Amino acid sequence: MTLASDFAGLPSHAQNPAPHRDFSRYRIVPARYPGRTIGTVFAAVVIFAIVNSVLSNPRWGWDVFAEWFFAEPVLVGLGRTLFLTLLGTVFGFLFGTLLALARVSGSPLLASLSWGYVWLFRSIPLIVLLLILNNLGYLYSTIWLGIPFTDIGFGNWSTTQLITPFFAAVLGLTLNAAAFSSEIVRGGILAVDQGQHEAAAALGLPKHRQVSRIVLPQAMRSILPTAFNEIISLAKGTSQVYILALPELFYTIQVIYRRNLEVIPLLMVATVWYLVILSVLSFFQRHIERHYARGALRNPPPSAIDTAMRWLGRNHVAPATAGAGFTAPAQAPATPRTASLATLSPRSGGEIRISHVSKSFGPLRVLDDVSLSLRPGSVTAIIGQSGSGKSTLLRSINHLERVDEGFIAIDGELIGYRQDGETLYELKEKDILARRVDVGMVFQNFNLFPHLTAIENIAEAPVTVRGLSREQALAEAQELLTRVGLAEKANAHPRQLSGGQQQRVAIARALALKPKVLLFDEPTSALDPELVGEVLDVIQELARSGTTLVIVTHEIGFAREVADQVVFMEAGRIVESGAPADVLGNPSHTRTREFLAKVL
Repeated sequence: MTLASDFAGLPSHAQNPAPHRDFSRYRIVPARYPGRTIGTVFAAVVIFAIVNSVLSNPRWGWDVFAEWFFAEPVLVGLGRTLFLTLLGTVFGFLFGTLLALARVSGSPLLASLSWGYVWLFRSIPLIVLLLILNNLGYLYSTIWLGIPFTDIGFGNWSTTQLITPFFAAVLGLTLNAAAFSSEIVRGGILAVDQGQHEAAAALGLPKHRQVSRIVLPQAMRSILPTAFNEIISLAKGTSQVYILALPELFYTIQVIYRRNLEVIPLLMVATVWYLVILSVLSFFQRHIERHYARGALRNPPPSAIDTAMRWLGRNHVAPATAGAGFTAPAQAPATPRTASLATLSPRSGGEIRISHVSKSFGPLRVLDDVSLSLRPGSVTAIIGQSGSGKSTLLRSINHLERVDEGFIAIDGELIGYRQDGETLYELKEKDILARRVDVGMVFQNFNLFPHLTAIENIAEAPVTVRGLSREQALAEAQELLTRVGLAEKANAHPRQLSGGQQQRVAIARALALKPKVLLFDEPTSALDPELVGEVLDVIQELARSGTTLVIVTHEIGFAREVADQVVFMEAGRIVESGAPADVLGNPSHTRTREFLAKVL
């Protein structure tokens, strides 16, 4: 049977397309959803019934409500409630943040102390805590400030005079809020991807800058919803200070309705004011969340914070690309790369010496007595199957992984240690960060900071680490973006870029510190095949710049074309190393030949 005979058996209307018809004059009838209509009518009836019942029942006493809603005693009590909420929130979250940082610190004793505080003060009811603080004078007649276990003192006060009802209320609310806010902040910090911590450390950013500029801004997206729940609970929790006879809003309402016996109308006064407080807090929550959503969404909605900053003249970029503390230069038109990265050689490449390095994760030995020498300005490709120790060796070069045995030196200077005669002293984290500046790193998954734009990602480390002025750092960042062909993407967030573009920004970020050595951890493995070429082109240009490059890769053809030396690893050991023509073209080891036979 022929193809023509197959089509001949079809109905005639299937063989010929329908003639063109003009639908512009047709009336469109939207689809109807009876269930949705019934639900809408039911909701409207319920709302009307509730409103009618509340407004038509004279026992609600709306005239009394109107009389007292703006009364001076009520407003004074409201002001005290707001003031207590503000102080409890500010001091509670400041103290809670310190507790959270202590909890995630490397000190077991400090973390245990933080955990003990949270455990204790989350267990004590607020009203009990307030009563204990108000009666603290019974336990301690005086409060002494000085150096413990010595006679050196700075002050001595009577407890009953110092701990007034207001001070007890602020202290109680603070201690209670700190216990809960500590867990909120800690949860936000733990929600930040580990790669963000590593990227910040690889750039040599100081610890305090890593926390304030990289970790906490990203953690805020997880922190804010539960933090505002805590603030709202704190605002309502101020009503419990009535036990201290402190005339906040609820205590004031109690005093009034005990005098005039108008209980329900006065309780409605308090209720409506609490609703107003909740509404205002909800408004701020929505816009603060939008502000910290920068980089999380491709097209984030504008926030009142960004609008206000632009109105005040502190921010001149679009809301979706606004950055903290940076005003990006005007975007350049979309152009191809006009300047070659090969001309980028502000510093000569560094010599890398790896001597008898071993590293284990538990019982698994990942690196086993690895020794390797890489000359300045060379390009080394490390190949091998997954799990052979390639990435661990790479991360050990800039001390992101601390080795168990052996040493790694760049230009004769040990990474992670200070030599004094024949003794090596392990450096503190801040000193390691300072030395790590000479070793740039481009991660497999990019690890760009999502809340910063492309140009801010590049300019952050030069300002903080190299001490460049913001203007100079931004100008150099713009030049680097031009060199990697992304001049027009300066104000785009990482989520608005393709994978290849993100990797090129990551390369520019590493180059911004002018490192002696540049490490690439499988730079193309997270990319679609179509995007691999554009990243490899950038690396190929860098290979001519004089910077020492170490590349972990599965791109055997690329390694053959670009590398001066190829290293094949297996089970944490270097099996074979040498020129690409030797290792890839005529390998001497059986295991190398077996591996290449599978990947070529």
